[in-house]
Amino acid sequence: MKIAGLDIGTTGCKCTVFDEQGKDLGKAYRDYPVRRAVGSHEIDVSAVMESVYAVIRKMSEAYPDIGGLGVTSFGETFVLTDGEGNPLHPAMLYTDPRGSEECRELAERLGAESIARITGLRPHEMYSICKLMWIKKHRPSIWHAARHVFQMEDYVVFHLTGKAQIDYSLATRTMAFDIHTLDWSAQVLEAAGIDRGLFSVCVPTGSPAGAILPAAAERTGLSGRTLIVSVSHDQVAAAVGAGAFDGSVAVDGAGTVECLIPVYDAMPDIDRMYKGYFSIVPYVVPGTYVAYAFSYTGGALIQWCAEKLAGGAQEQAQKLGLSVNELLERTYLEKGNAGPGSLLVLPHFAGAATPYMDTGSRGVILGLTTESTAADIYRGCMEGVAYEMYLNYQALAQTGIHFEKLHATGGGARSAVWMQMKADVLNLPITALKTMDAGTVGSAMLTGVAIGVFRDLKEAAEHMVEKTVTYMPRQDMHGQYMQVYERYCRIYEAVRPLV
Repeated sequence: MKIAGLDIGTTGCKCTVFDEQGKDLGKAYRDYPVRRAVGSHEIDVSAVMESVYAVIRKMSEAYPDIGGLGVTSFGETFVLTDGEGNPLHPAMLYTDPRGSEECRELAERLGAESIARITGLRPHEMYSICKLMWIKKHRPSIWHAARHVFQMEDYVVFHLTGKAQIDYSLATRTMAFDIHTLDWSAQVLEAAGIDRGLFSVCVPTGSPAGAILPAAAERTGLSGRTLIVSVSHDQVAAAVGAGAFDGSVAVDGAGTVECLIPVYDAMPDIDRMYKGYFSIVPYVVPGTYVAYAFSYTGGALIQWCAEKLAGGAQEQAQKLGLSVNELLERTYLEKGNAGPGSLLVLPHFAGAATPYMDTGSRGVILGLTTESTAADIYRGCMEGVAYEMYLNYQALAQTGIHFEKLHATGGGARSAVWMQMKADVLNLPITALKTMDAGTVGSAMLTGVAIGVFRDLKEAAEHMVEKTVTYMPRQDMHGQYMQVYERYCRIYEAVRPLV
């Protein structure tokens, strides 16, 4: 019996299949368009569903004995549907600017601190409830026709099983979920003027929704006995897939977005979390929580530099059998620079995430001369992301974290140079995991537990969480980086008034 994990992202979805021992057997991926215009960022969820059917069918044709399929997705983005689950409008992405006025209105009615104490979230327009208020106000015909509000996880689960349920971690991304009662907040919904009956039933992370519907089984090629599982928000799945189950270890998600995910063994101090816009998210182990400290441009900034500034490096890299990233790292080191680079980079190229949540901030490169090379800028971008990560680490220090090490996942975990840099900057050991895609692994782990392939997550981790190299911090390098970090901390305040 095989296990499948379905990961629904902003621009595409993938289905990965594992055997009973947790071995990755293969995956299928399909993308879908995102429409970004002035004033709206949207996605066609019918196209998402078509892609979901396609990737599942491709994997079920290769592995007809899939016993369970777990569904995980990105958060905040939602769609209103009729009673049959047919979408009534394009889904509003979390980056959609609509809802900012409604967010302010909601904060004025309840108080921003009060909302944070209920939901674990400092009010921000990215969350679903603000955009739902916008639709109610500006699209009344859609609003009156609506019978369900779905995020992507529960939208897909509903179409596969007919059951409207959403796990706790994804429900938090609406800013309408009470992290204490683990249910929808009557207080928030009343203040927002939103009917609770529109929402899916809240269930623990990794809860089975039931067997797949006959019509969905026919479209996907899955057996009618295949169990569908509501897994989680993708960041929670990544934490599970990285083997982080208690407060001693945190996750460095070194993907497109750089995300630091600490685990809390008890409810963290909400007021202190509020200051840094840090989320409080119920975790898979009852009574524990995770937080998200992130930069919008982690690996995305590194790839921007490699693709836009590296010039003819692509051809040279191919001749040497290297990636452009590896070539730029090697070029910089060959100059004899073992310590911090000469450039300071503020990695806010897509705005600032935690602890600022300032979408108006912009990227900065300081210290350029006519001698600066693409390799110098590339190094500066890597350091900028590491400094931003350390800034978040410092902001989290007062909230109750006590992790002693990091597990790194994502494409960035393959860079020994970047991993060692992060270990030196944070002054913590970092272990790179074999898998690039911890979210898919975490989804499969939770699904494996749900269908009985594994007794519990500990056994699942023994099979599926594979460590590679541990990078130990070097005290002399940490000291050098901290001297530069003191200057880095002043960039945001100095530049923000100018952009």
